[in-house]
Amino acid sequence: MNRITDYLELKLNIVEWIDEYVKSNPVEALVVGVSGGIDSAVVSTLCAETGLPTYALGMPIHQKEDQENLSDTHLEWLSWKYTNVTKLKFDLTNTFDTFVSSMDGYNTNKLALANTRSRIRMVTLYQVAGSVSGIVVGTGNKVEDYGIGFYTKYGDGGVDIAPIADLYKTEVWELGKHLGVDQRIIDASPTDGLWDDGRCDEDQIGATYEELEYAMETGTGRAVRILHDLNWKNKHKMNPIPTFKL
Repeated sequence: MNRITDYLELKLNIVEWIDEYVKSNPVEALVVGVSGGIDSAVVSTLCAETGLPTYALGMPIHQKEDQENLSDTHLEWLSWKYTNVTKLKFDLTNTFDTFVSSMDGYNTNKLALANTRSRIRMVTLYQVAGSVSGIVVGTGNKVEDYGIGFYTKYGDGGVDIAPIADLYKTEVWELGKHLGVDQRIIDASPTDGLWDDGRCDEDQIGATYEELEYAMETGTGRAVRILHDLNWKNKHKMNPIPTFKL
């Protein structure tokens, strides 16, 4: 699904939007995690394009070598191309393992463990953000954030602003090309990188992003039932927290 006619204009509009947010709030820096995937590559590059101090973090946790290499490649490219980028890398594997071992009796659910990885990364991002008077910039796209809720609550869903959350994945891929993102990152199979077996997003969701985008736009197609079911299942992430009111 490609609704964009001018990607240069899109880039400029998002960069201006980020810059205006920072200027209208007590913010001095942008903090973003770099996973090796296209979404975080695009968002970190857009942040760098603002000229504002940008902290790009690699945060491996038992990471597959190819995923970590792509993250490292993008971090190197960012810090080479943009003088306002500070490249940081924190290997959180020992942190994760220590936490898991301390949860004896409550550390066997694989989904819970995958979500814990994401939440440890969120804590790391906010630790850096708090240290540099910054904000955490989200990397979720439209399908993930508003279609199927494919993110971890209080993990990668814990952010301050979301510059690409109204872009479909296919549009993010195309924007990545215009930003000069490494072709290997553009071509890599999308994955959240939270599972030891290296499963990709399509394995978990049961449909491609293209199929989900078509279902969101038209209400038809093979992925409509998947879109409906996951949207219903993950409403608790996308809706405001239920609050009892007097």
